[in-house]
Amino acid sequence: MNTELEEVQTDGRERVAERIRELGDWFHNLDLDGVQTAPDHFLGDYPRVKWQRFQHAIPADLRGKTVLDIGCNGGFYSIEMKRRGADRVVAIDFDDRYLAQARFAAEALGCEIEFRKLSVYDVQKLGEQFDIVLFLGVLYHLRHPLLALDLIHEHVARDLFVFQSLQRGSETVEQIQDDYEFWETDVFERAGFPKLYFIEKRYAGDPTNWWIPNRAAVEGMLRSAGFDIVDHPENEVFVCRYRPLPSGPRSIYASIRRDDYD
Repeated sequence: MNTELEEVQTDGRERVAERIRELGDWFHNLDLDGVQTAPDHFLGDYPRVKWQRFQHAIPADLRGKTVLDIGCNGGFYSIEMKRRGADRVVAIDFDDRYLAQARFAAEALGCEIEFRKLSVYDVQKLGEQFDIVLFLGVLYHLRHPLLALDLIHEHVARDLFVFQSLQRGSETVEQIQDDYEFWETDVFERAGFPKLYFIEKRYAGDPTNWWIPNRAAVEGMLRSAGFDIVDHPENEVFVCRYRPLPSGPRSIYASIRRDDYD
């Protein structure tokens, strides 16, 4: 009897492994019925190794909460949100391969997740706001990163915003003044001044890497978009709260700039 059960289990794992191969290269390493989707990932057991460093910063009990996972990739974080009891998880990505992988992973693990093919620039099409919005490992792949943050704030964020981005440059964060004289140029040379490094061609062989911020730029962009940083549990992760912005036109819509902190 034990032998028969082992044969059935082995057959099941072989079918899972075959489907994993059919879905192409995976960036998220998930354990599906004892089969890993990306066992040779150059970052190790990724993103689990990243998740273990900041999972404590997200409520362990998400019952009654709705979650939006923007740029869900293979579905690792969406699945973790369901494991914490989230009533509803909506996962979006613009890559058909990633969506197919995520759908298969969710089905294999018995997680009910809603998948939509959407870009972050199209989040208004969802027509609703979420208790928790995940935006993990997406910003540096965008040609228009601040626009994306503005759209998230405007259309889908309601309370908790969890952000992660590849960072380069200094971890130092300078105290920034409200204004600088025209002839003040030294400030731009300081390590802790907010900087976005523009990637004209490729970084790490990836043509979708466009902008890589230093830590000061991440913090400044989040504040500018209307998110108050409440926790920094991991060097690339920021947990934020939604903050209403002043009414009236902002630079996303008009060619004038308002002071978001009035």
